[in-house]
Parts: sequence; C-alpha cells; structure tokens
Amino acid sequence: MLALSMYDTELNIIKMIRSGANGYILKDSDPEELRIAILNVVKHGYYHSDLVTGRMLNILQDPNGKVNTEISERELHFLSLCCSELTYKEIADEMCLSPRTIDGYRESLFDKLKITSRTGLAIYALRAGHVNLK
Repeated sequence: MLALSMYDTELNIIKMIRSGANGYILKDSDPEELRIAILNVVKHGYYHSDLVTGRMLNILQDPNGKVNTEISERELHFLSLCCSELTYKEIADEMCLSPRTIDGYRESLFDKLKITSRTGLAIYALRAGHVNLK
C-alpha cells in the first residue's frame, strides 16, 4: 500500500507506516515521483522519498540520545543553494523537486543543526566549508 498525505510531520509518517503503508508520498508530489513510488513498491516492496527519509532520520537517535546530524548529498545541494539569492520555489525548480520537499529539507536541516533561519543555514554552510565565497 502506498499512502498519500498532505502532512509531512514525523508523527503522520510513523502513523502511516505503522498502519501498513509500504510507501509514503505527499499529495502535491510531482506525477513522476508518484510513478517512481508505485514502481518501487511493486519491485522492492517499499518507497520512501528523501523527505520521509530525512524526517525518519530526525527521530532516530543514537544510544547517547543525540540526534543523527549526518547531512545527505541532497541536503548539501539544498544547503549550497540556500547560500544564493534564489527563492525556495526557485531552489525547488533547480533541484527538480516540489516546494514541499524543499520545505522538508529546510526543516530537517533546522532540526539537525539546531538552526532557525536561512541566514543561520548560510552561516553554518560557510563555517563548515560546505560553501566557499567566490
């Protein structure tokens, strides 16, 4: 079963998975992502988008109680684009993702890095060496 939802919170994702969903996709996802999700459920038995994976990683903790702060390649790409003058909508277009997925990347990074603004993300990216000033 592939669950379609308009909610991207960790609690909703967990509810759907516990209810037997083999995949989870937001209702406003691109038709191509839906096609890929259906094919993955048929072929592999499951599908989880980058958004869902990021959300689930946020709630999984290591034995010491620290949240996993590993940043994925897609999140790094998003982080580099956050350091530009592009709007979030333009970042979504650049990454060929829905604006909701971009919102998920932003919220995931906010949670992982304990940052509350785009400016904070840009400062983090510069300090961590993920982005260099030209």
